[in-house]
Amino acid sequence: MMMSPLLTAQQEVLDRVVAVVGKETVLLSEMKAELEFYAFNLQTDPNTPGLAEKTLDALVDQKLILAKAQDDTTLFVTEDEVDRSLEGMIAQRSQQAGSERRLEEMYGMTIGRMRREWRDEMRKYILAEKLSKKKTSEVQCSRREVEEFFALYKDSLPLVKEELELYHIFKVPVISDAVRKTVMTQAQAILDSVKTGGNFATYAKEFSIDAGSGVNGGDLGWVRRGEFVKEFEEAAFALKDSQFADLIETKFGVHIIQLLERRGEAIHTRHILFRMERDSSSINETINFLSSLKDSVKNGTSFSELAKRYSEDKESALLGGLIGAYPIDQFDDAVIVAISDLKEGDISEPYVVADGNTKGYHIVWLKKRVPEHKINLADDWKRVEQLAVGYKGNKVYREWLKQLREEIYWETRL
Repeated sequence: MMMSPLLTAQQEVLDRVVAVVGKETVLLSEMKAELEFYAFNLQTDPNTPGLAEKTLDALVDQKLILAKAQDDTTLFVTEDEVDRSLEGMIAQRSQQAGSERRLEEMYGMTIGRMRREWRDEMRKYILAEKLSKKKTSEVQCSRREVEEFFALYKDSLPLVKEELELYHIFKVPVISDAVRKTVMTQAQAILDSVKTGGNFATYAKEFSIDAGSGVNGGDLGWVRRGEFVKEFEEAAFALKDSQFADLIETKFGVHIIQLLERRGEAIHTRHILFRMERDSSSINETINFLSSLKDSVKNGTSFSELAKRYSEDKESALLGGLIGAYPIDQFDDAVIVAISDLKEGDISEPYVVADGNTKGYHIVWLKKRVPEHKINLADDWKRVEQLAVGYKGNKVYREWLKQLREEIYWETRL
């Protein structure tokens, strides 16, 4: 159950209380803001009959949970949790609005004011969420309950989609010295220019290959530690306000970085990103290398051991190259095409794959393919168990809310 901490920035003069829950109130402006949020997500008209009543009913439930959470001495919210959630929410809403400037226009306040005014509501939201998760996380199902759930609902449960268990070895062609020198020379010339007064935003719009930030003059917004790649983060967090870093190379290319402002563990930066293209000789060398690894597996070498040794996808390499075991529609189209004709145990030919702005090549091993089938207890016990727990958890949650409505005073005035 989600509780939006967003309130309208400028409440109407005739704003009024539409619900009272314990010591908390729900304002008409709050309900309207939540109604707009629901309508946006449901892609429906906010004036849909009954939607306002459902929205208010949901807000009452949220306030009931908050009232209960405030009495639970085992729950607490840290300032760091509030900071992270606020920044995440503002970033999400900025993306929905189109930009931070558009978000400010929509709510009639600056981003800084949003952080101040939404802080207390965010703290309450996190507290209530913790109690909700605590309540539902305790739900478990016995074997008998899972079997009874399956017997009752098996005819209405969806088909299990085709599943693939895939592993890969990923390599990025090296960049030649000539290419690196050319890009570094161009980037250094622009860095020298912006340091002496050149227009950073203009250069970013013209030269940066980061389309997302380039149109905004290279602005990356506010980001907390841990969200940038290592090389970029180390350089950015070492700067003081308005300072430029020396040229930084990451897997995405070469960056010109300027720190605009820092607030604790959050920084506001902008950058200009230059791509370093791989030449044909390095690409062919990478393809030939991956082909040799494929031949090695055919001759008895373990694919997973080769992945641990050679794959440049470090996360999957630790797992022997495991991409995952998921329904087929959760894999990229390029992967599905590459393995479409493979049988269990086969390895694909090397093919190009994008990792952000970096193009690399990989070979994919199809370890297991499970055809689409009707769900059953023998093959899909864990899946059925999860569905049963979810069903039971929802039932427990609704019963709990009903109990809260009996324990805590509430009334609506819509």
